[in-house]
Amino acid sequence: MEEMDKINDEIKDREDNILKDNRKIFRRYLVFFAVIFLIFFGYFLGYKKGKNSAENVVKNIPLNQATIENALSGENNKVDFSLFWNVWNLLKEKHIDRDKLNAQEMVYGSISGMLKATGDPYTAFFNPEESQSFFQDIEGSFEGIGAELGIKDEILTVIAPLENSPAQKSGLRSGDKIIKVDDKLVADFTVDQAVKLIRGKKGTTVKLIILHDGDQKTSEIIVTRDRIELKSVELEFKERNIAYVKINKFSENTDKEFNQTVNSIISQKSQGMILDLRNNPGGLLDKSVEIASQIISRGKIIVTEEDSLGNKENIYTSGGDRLSYLPMVVLINEGSASAAEILAGALKENRNIKLVGQKTFGKGTVQELKNLSDGSSVKITIAKWLTPDGNYIMEKGILPDVEVEFTEEDYKNKKDPQLDKAVEILKENIK
Repeated sequence: MEEMDKINDEIKDREDNILKDNRKIFRRYLVFFAVIFLIFFGYFLGYKKGKNSAENVVKNIPLNQATIENALSGENNKVDFSLFWNVWNLLKEKHIDRDKLNAQEMVYGSISGMLKATGDPYTAFFNPEESQSFFQDIEGSFEGIGAELGIKDEILTVIAPLENSPAQKSGLRSGDKIIKVDDKLVADFTVDQAVKLIRGKKGTTVKLIILHDGDQKTSEIIVTRDRIELKSVELEFKERNIAYVKINKFSENTDKEFNQTVNSIISQKSQGMILDLRNNPGGLLDKSVEIASQIISRGKIIVTEEDSLGNKENIYTSGGDRLSYLPMVVLINEGSASAAEILAGALKENRNIKLVGQKTFGKGTVQELKNLSDGSSVKITIAKWLTPDGNYIMEKGILPDVEVEFTEEDYKNKKDPQLDKAVEILKENIK
């Protein structure tokens, strides 16, 4: 019996050992398969994450192809606009001064940032206060220093100081680069941001750090702001009864003032005319067209507008044609821009009128102003413009037929060799 029990115990021990061995083998296989599973699972996660990361990289999606939505998406050409609202909510929840944040100002700032992202310095947003100032500017009456600004070579630049303005009297000139305004660097400012900073109430001052064209060192200019009442058109009669007409800017009343000027020229029986577009920063395109229609015969192309799709539309003289018989010379310089360049180009290419002075600023785009529901407005570049012969002058400007420099010495001594040359040319044509 004992022998039998002993045999049974040995069998049981063997079975226990086999079971232990099987458990060890099972554990090994379990570990092996677990490792294999983790490898494949990790690979899968890595693949998915990489795929999602690749899809979430900021793409260069053209605005006209973008689909805006408020949910996350990995589909091509969809912009995740929920990012905007996520940041908006983070500001509401976490910003230290969240109780002081102005939601409307945040909306305005967002729109301004969106327009700035176009990279176009002439596309801009105006809040209601800025819109009012802008329309006052068009009407020719505002408070500030009286200088038109633009971006040239990515630097804030004086296109033109307006005639008899505080800017002109302080020594600010066309082509001056503005580095600082009241100790604030303006390298990254848009034109409209800089205008807002420089403008102010009559009697207050603004400090500008500027670099005159050709200088190696900056200069400081203190300008006292004033009420700017700009007369668009000025008329003076020179020797030999030559009419000298200066158009300072194309504003709301320019066409009416020019009509009065034309009446005087005709009644005076002038033999020739000098049209001075120097330091004219442009303004309203339609006013430039109306004036061109008085000087160029009917049915001629004044300017061609080309939209983003390459569609072209010609704008023709609309009649009037009261001075197309009169010998003329046009004065231009680096302060002649936009609508002034349109008029100069139209006169040169339609009537072969000589341009005297220096190369123009080179602004070859057209902006449209849209009023918004709350009194704000947006100015958007909608087209580029071409001269009648199809020339696109953006950043190239229009070259004069007769180049005459206006030196620092001329400026200090109040000499005008460009005007003198224009008179000389006209006198030869009206002998």
